[in-house]
Amino acid sequence: MSTFLIFAALGAREIVPVLVALSIVAIIYVIFSIVSQRDGKTEERLDRIGKLSSPDGASGLGGTPDRFQDLLERAAPALAKPLQASEKEENNLKMKLAHGGWRSENAVTVYNAMRLVSLLVGAAVAGITIYPSYGFSMNGILYMVLLTGIFFYIPTLLVTWRVNTRKEQIFLGLPDALDLMVVCVEAGLGLDAAMRKVCEEMGSTFPIISEEFSICNFQLQMGRPRREVLHDLGVRTGVDDMKALAAILIQADRFGSSIAQALRVQSDSMRTRRRQMAEEKAAMTAVKLIFPLVLFIFPAIFVVLVGPAAIQIADRMLNK
Repeated sequence: MSTFLIFAALGAREIVPVLVALSIVAIIYVIFSIVSQRDGKTEERLDRIGKLSSPDGASGLGGTPDRFQDLLERAAPALAKPLQASEKEENNLKMKLAHGGWRSENAVTVYNAMRLVSLLVGAAVAGITIYPSYGFSMNGILYMVLLTGIFFYIPTLLVTWRVNTRKEQIFLGLPDALDLMVVCVEAGLGLDAAMRKVCEEMGSTFPIISEEFSICNFQLQMGRPRREVLHDLGVRTGVDDMKALAAILIQADRFGSSIAQALRVQSDSMRTRRRQMAEEKAAMTAVKLIFPLVLFIFPAIFVVLVGPAAIQIADRMLNK
């Protein structure tokens, strides 16, 4: 009933582009559904068997799975096909998604699928909102292309924001983690136990660092060499300080030097760098204040100081 009222309020001219846009979206969705069903039946069956055999993936024993996530993972390979790039670009994109915390095997596929879905949604929204006002004129086509492009780059902007946020949190919390590791190592604990203690103590204050160190502990328990685990830690986070920490720990483990001394030196250097960055931002404050002073404060001061004198001069000149 509400849909009928909406269409009645729009009128006949506005209903046609809406129906055209919805029809295009529906046709594209049907085509991708057919392609995904035709090309991925074997993989779908294998995924179902794997989920049923896994202890946490059984739908009837271990709980109800997330239907939306399951549907998205099934439709992602078909939706991501039009946006597939070269192997080098996919590796770079996979590394960028790993910096943002998405480390699954199908992260690139789901990301490309979300980009295509955003593109289709942007095209539908542009057709519904812009076409009734401008039609197929030059301005209308330009506005529709711009709106569709904005929707297409929304997933990229979200991923970039997530990556920058994680890197900043790791950069801010790493000196505290190193201080705690220094205390643990000097108290007699090994590096693995110190990393486990950091995971326990910093889980509430810096959960990202706790998560990264917990992954390292899990990999060490699985039998991976410590050198490879520390190297993957620096590459996975994408933070230069974490890469430097991993290199120092690898060097200390290789040559048998003091790990506590290496951690203390790294912590001091990181705090010195943070202090230098704060001093740099403080020094740039004077330059950044020029624009608000010139645009907002100086005109007000000029009016207050010169305004009365200007009014008196204007009155005397007019009286003459």
